[in-house]
Amino acid sequence: MQIRQSAGFERVFRALGNRQFRIYISGNSISLIGTWMQRIAVGWLAWELTHSGFWLGFVAFCDLFPAVIIAPFGGVIADRFNRSRLLMICSCLALTQSFLLFALTAGGMMSISLLAMLTALNGLIGGFYHPVRLSIMPSLLPRSDLANGIAINSVTFNFARFLGPAIAGLLIFKFGIASVFAGNVLSYLCFIVALLKLDIGESNTNGRVASTLLAELKEGFHYTINHRTIGPMLLLMFAVSLCLRPFVEMLPALAAKQFLGGAETLALLTSSVGIGAMITGLILAGMQHTRMIETILAMTFALSLTIIGFMMTTSIVVGLIAAAIAGACMVASGVSMQILMQMSVTDALRGRVLSLYSIIFFGGPAAGALIMGSLSEAFGFKAPFITTALGILALVVFVWSQKSKMHESS
Repeated sequence: MQIRQSAGFERVFRALGNRQFRIYISGNSISLIGTWMQRIAVGWLAWELTHSGFWLGFVAFCDLFPAVIIAPFGGVIADRFNRSRLLMICSCLALTQSFLLFALTAGGMMSISLLAMLTALNGLIGGFYHPVRLSIMPSLLPRSDLANGIAINSVTFNFARFLGPAIAGLLIFKFGIASVFAGNVLSYLCFIVALLKLDIGESNTNGRVASTLLAELKEGFHYTINHRTIGPMLLLMFAVSLCLRPFVEMLPALAAKQFLGGAETLALLTSSVGIGAMITGLILAGMQHTRMIETILAMTFALSLTIIGFMMTTSIVVGLIAAAIAGACMVASGVSMQILMQMSVTDALRGRVLSLYSIIFFGGPAAGALIMGSLSEAFGFKAPFITTALGILALVVFVWSQKSKMHESS
């Protein structure tokens, strides 16, 4: 019995046997905890400054939407230059942004306009950051461990989604919002130390390319959109990111209006999303990754039903359960999508293809948060989310009917 448990443990965490990946994931885990601490603090600060669903959505938009513009260029740069060095530059810039948030908030000089501008700056940095972080994975792991590494990376992301809000809620209650931003500064310092210990060679192109930047952008977009498996699944992911995932960005308002709570209720809801996602990530890490298209479609269908249930309840217990299920569905579909893409592209195109994933992953919820926040001013949150969830259910049924054609090319 003990032998089976040990074997199972090794199967779930086998990617950690690679030194480079182990160093990276350790530093990245701490940085992600700080990132989620800051996201909660920014959302709560926006709500405290305005008590407006529109401004809450607008600040979320400023955080996520710049990736739509910047990520394609970030993907080209990730394909041209040393990815660990690019991560170092982005981490230093993000550290600076967090320090400015801390200084302005602690000094009592923060306003909603300053918060929106600094959040937009973070979004610009993230537009370069995220394609590089996704495309660096094959440089840290052999192909045989890549799927497991992606799942472990998802576990750490969602562990941070669980732990970060809990820490943020405690710090806000005990020391104020500025302390959360200071904590994120320290988390970036830890990641920078880890990056200094990595030894990753230059990319194949090493900054010397014959084609222009726009030509490379076109090449990556043409490959992705014409891929008979990746293209349709990315379009479905965009619909989900636009219509369903913004409920995470709207949690500060939902905690206050739907559940009549404060920062502690927000921390519980966000942590529940992270718990569901983290448990699912651990399960995925120990699985053989087949039938990824079916997994994405099934989890999207379940997510739509869960969002409908979440919006129809005022019970915090039911809300927490629904938030956990939603987190599980989102990570299952997201990890499956990443594995599908990572296994399908060559390294020369990896950064550009994954930059489109970043655009959808961050830009969809940004636009959705702005739309849902604006609609909430007139209709509340329930009607917009339930209506769009019903639309996604119909879309999943349609894509499921077409999946045999996608399998032909995968």
